[in-house]
Amino acid sequence: MNYGFFRVASVSPSLSVADCNFNSKQIIELVKKAQDKKIKLLVFPELSICAYTCADLFTQKTLQEECYIVLKNICEETKNCNILFCVGLPVELDSERFNCAAFVFKGKVLALIPKSFIPNYSEFYESRWFASFSENTVKQISLCKGLEDIPFGTDIFIQDENDSSIKISAELCEDLWVPFSPSTRHALNGATIIANLSASNEVAGKAEYRRILVTGHSAKTVSAYIYANASHDESSTDMIFSGHSIIAANGAIKAESGLFENTQEFLIADIDLEKLTQDRIKSTTFSRSTSFAKSEYKTIFVSGLQQEHFADNIDEQLYEKIDLHPFVPSDIQKRKERCFSIIEMQSEGLAKRLRHIHAQGAVIGLSGGLDSTLALLVCARAFDKCNISREKIFSITMPAFGTTDRTFNNACLLAKEMGTTLKEINIKDAVIQHFKDIGQDINTHDVTYENCQARERTQVLMDFANKCNGIVIGTGDLSELALGWCTYNGDQMSMYGVNSSIPKTLVRHLVSWFADEAFEKGNKNLSDVLNDILATPVSPELLPPSEGKISQKTEEIVGPYELHDFFLYYVLRWGFSPRKIYFLAQKAFLGKEDKATKTIYTKEIILKWLKNFYKRFFSQQFKRSCMPDGAKVGTVNLSPRGDWRMPSDASAQIWIKEIEKC
Repeated sequence: MNYGFFRVASVSPSLSVADCNFNSKQIIELVKKAQDKKIKLLVFPELSICAYTCADLFTQKTLQEECYIVLKNICEETKNCNILFCVGLPVELDSERFNCAAFVFKGKVLALIPKSFIPNYSEFYESRWFASFSENTVKQISLCKGLEDIPFGTDIFIQDENDSSIKISAELCEDLWVPFSPSTRHALNGATIIANLSASNEVAGKAEYRRILVTGHSAKTVSAYIYANASHDESSTDMIFSGHSIIAANGAIKAESGLFENTQEFLIADIDLEKLTQDRIKSTTFSRSTSFAKSEYKTIFVSGLQQEHFADNIDEQLYEKIDLHPFVPSDIQKRKERCFSIIEMQSEGLAKRLRHIHAQGAVIGLSGGLDSTLALLVCARAFDKCNISREKIFSITMPAFGTTDRTFNNACLLAKEMGTTLKEINIKDAVIQHFKDIGQDINTHDVTYENCQARERTQVLMDFANKCNGIVIGTGDLSELALGWCTYNGDQMSMYGVNSSIPKTLVRHLVSWFADEAFEKGNKNLSDVLNDILATPVSPELLPPSEGKISQKTEEIVGPYELHDFFLYYVLRWGFSPRKIYFLAQKAFLGKEDKATKTIYTKEIILKWLKNFYKRFFSQQFKRSCMPDGAKVGTVNLSPRGDWRMPSDASAQIWIKEIEKC
């Protein structure tokens, strides 16, 4: 089981200009080393057999013949290597010379891909030595004895005969820099992996432009792009080369070398081809675009490119970073920027609704917990945008049987510091009366005991909203919706849910952002209360406390939110199987501590909560099928009117069965 991963690499070898024999030794050695690292596709720079900067030496017959001899030798020396690699060399055909990439596998040249766009501006004079190739047909050509009947052309795929997602094509350097690259056509005809053999010289600012170009192109083509650049050994006469190489996939950099680093080091990435395939299928506009670039491609099928080692050993190195918290950027600066952006989206969405209905107020059930805190903070920002006094925000705290002093006091302090109108409505008597009406024993702490409180609170909020000509602001988050950790027609219901697309792991960081902002603006009291709320265990507080402390801790009941958010991300964003999600979760969490429950993640614990996630996710869809409006702010959302349309009566059986086989 390879879980859709495919290991690729680029390398910028040491070389000697025009010394093909020296260069071939470097190539052969690196191919063998790459096989030891279980690399399946290795990309060398442009014209790597002879060097890019040979200039008029390209016109010498001796150099051309030596390139063929060396390529033949490379094939012979690597015939026992189960690795596909591509090297660069000049190829003469029909009185023209072409700058080509040669795909080599198990001692055979599978294909020769000529460069389509030959630069002839500024410091580049390639058309002096090379011709452009603009045909869409594929020819069979021979270079010399032993290198015969080789497919030649741009429209060629190398594909694993057992895995159609491994479909590889190539282009060379300048081909990427033009408005319509050959690789765009390759991708629209099915290529998932694109190799670029490049010799891109360095000038001030070019590295950043190159980075943007590679990542942007991989995003537009929804592909993996391996950009292998020539090393500093190419630096000669008037140009400097840095070896700046990049591996990107669908707009994200998977690996990047520095400038002028030591050569001979592999740049490695494990590309998740399942992600690319899923995104292409999901994007209907990608498939529609294929009609603009239909072409007859020659596909060369090979056996042995699939990776099989991941499933056997969980300790096997994976050259793909698996984030514990996929909804939260790990980089501090990016996280701050993301938090600001999300908060602005949340508040703007609510502001639009307030303006549209000419609302005179808003009502929030303030518990002193994370979700209602974030909802109040966002609501205050929306009121500021609408130039409505924050006094028109009614922060209603409704203590009952499970309320602790800590959460109650924090709710009151928060409402005061935010300048809202605080109102306390104790619901104990109302709930006790309701218990009497329905015959519920107050000492029986079952689901009825809990839900009566949640629904009583919602009734209070709804009626008070009518009284103040306002709307009820929903506080529930994305994680709670996924697990169904809410009371139907209780906290599940509101008039507008500001947190409905915010996962719990992100809620913490958004509240923390507000705490930092308050501190920077000199409001230490607000900062302190927000930080104390952040330190409070997550709980619905529907059961009586133990010695004045929270007894009902959500993450001890339904599982750690960081795990569930991890599962949620890969289920909804990528549609991965339980088996693959379990594999990724082990890579991310195994041996780490769950801060909420102070337990160490083991395989058994991860599997237990994965099974729990699927059971709850399927069984609780009925709550999501009628959820209130709420703005989408991220790539994952559960709104039945937007991203997630699922029948309420679907069975989880095949997913559970797969988990039980793990």
